[in-house]
Amino acid sequence: MSDALRDVVAVIPARFRSSRFPGKPLVPIQGIPMIERVFRRVAEAVGPENVMVATEDSRIIEFCRTRDMAVVETGDHHPTGSDRVAEVAAKIPARRIPVALERLI
Repeated sequence: MSDALRDVVAVIPARFRSSRFPGKPLVPIQGIPMIERVFRRVAEAVGPENVMVATEDSRIIEFCRTRDMAVVETGDHHPTGSDRVAEVAAKIPARRIPVALERLI
């Protein structure tokens, strides 16, 4: 992650151990894992250099790295995606507050 000030940063929270649907970010939809679909769509809006996945899970981290998707490891204590995004927001220089995209996933 660069220290350069960014105009916009989109942070996609991705929790593997969801109580309602464990593993959801890596579940394929028509052959493409959900997290990759979301990342691509968000990248169309703000550019891939301004998108990152925030997760506590090593499987999601590894998947993102193999697809050249920016990923930030977060703590595993967050009760919501917004909390996960807030952890990342505190660490990145940007002109605006990062956008929580949890409703998309």
